[in-house]
Amino acid sequence: MKKLTVVFIALLLTVFAFSQTKLVFWTAPNPQQEMFWKEVVAEYETLHPEIDIEWSTIPAAGSSEEAILTAIASGRAPDISTNIFSGFAAQLADIGQLVALNELEGFDELVETRKMGSIIEGWKINGNAYVIPIYSNPVLMWWRDSLLKEAGFDNPPRTYSEIYEFSKNFVVPMERYSIQVIAGRNWWDRWFDFITYYYAGGQGKSYIDTERMKATFNDEVGQEVAQFIKTMFDNQWTAVDLGSDPFYNGAIAGTLMGPWSIAYAENQYPDVVDDIVITPPPVPDNYPSDQPIYTFADAKGLVIFNTTKNLEEAWEFVKWVFSREDFDSKWLEYTKMPPAREDLLSNEVFADFWETNPLAAEYAKYVPYAVPPAPITTTVDVQDIMTVELIEPLMHGTKDVQKALDDAIKAINRILW
Repeated sequence: MKKLTVVFIALLLTVFAFSQTKLVFWTAPNPQQEMFWKEVVAEYETLHPEIDIEWSTIPAAGSSEEAILTAIASGRAPDISTNIFSGFAAQLADIGQLVALNELEGFDELVETRKMGSIIEGWKINGNAYVIPIYSNPVLMWWRDSLLKEAGFDNPPRTYSEIYEFSKNFVVPMERYSIQVIAGRNWWDRWFDFITYYYAGGQGKSYIDTERMKATFNDEVGQEVAQFIKTMFDNQWTAVDLGSDPFYNGAIAGTLMGPWSIAYAENQYPDVVDDIVITPPPVPDNYPSDQPIYTFADAKGLVIFNTTKNLEEAWEFVKWVFSREDFDSKWLEYTKMPPAREDLLSNEVFADFWETNPLAAEYAKYVPYAVPPAPITTTVDVQDIMTVELIEPLMHGTKDVQKALDDAIKAINRILW
């Protein structure tokens, strides 16, 4: 009898397993985000035992984009994935891989519920919404207050000339530098240096005219930004190699950072946290003092792939997640990254968090002035060209400002067409 009971239970479990709908769900390989999604997925599966969400982080590769493209090519794309930036979404939509979410029932209600009406407009590609934006991270300047005061500055420098003056007082050759001007040589590093500076100096103007599909950053703002970068390297006020964690170790006094760095600072360098002052990115000297300073938005979202065999179930899961205010509150608590909502500073759900997390609150102030990357399908190629034709020549002094800009524009426009 006992044997029959065991067989019966095993049979029931087998039948139940086969009756479940499986959704493959990938998220960003980030400890804080993983903690969030683990709890969300577990709650959904408890509420919906008929759904089995096979959740994992995006497979290891050179980048998330590379891993996803490889999966598509081999027929192993997930049903749903996060960690999608606007340019990559444009690329995926261009090759017909994404579901147009605005065509699904309940989309308008979800946009209204999550207060993301104007945000979603900025993510549209050819009139369609393929992405639910999860977060919008303004990139801002971090300064070490004690190091500023050591150089005679009570307030952080705001303009390029003020950074030059600070550098003269602070820099010790081969020992310490004023700021980190260039983030690195990867294509994505251009988001955290030239493009951020360009948005700041140009009041959010895009570096690519997406209607004419032409690069436009060889204008007056681009010249000022490029001259700023060149001046910092020419005078050795910054360097290519600044060592490990130079901001926390005092090798530099300022650098551009996203809000994801707050958790790292709190965990790895708690003694430095109270010394951090956050400002918008530096701007040209003639930038109006009464105007807001824009910046780059490191913004990522979620998509559903059109290869899914369970679109209805996938969409129900997505709607459930993003209709819950408490999930956005939990996301903020775990990641310190502002959810892509328009009511961050007015919604009482988030009020306690801002009060107890003043560094994160600084980021919330700039969400309205944070601009995502240009939605083009050739983001990687465009930003690789920026590195080779513009940034590296400025770093090494092998071209003057105008030639570096003109060479970059010419090469980029060749691939945009």
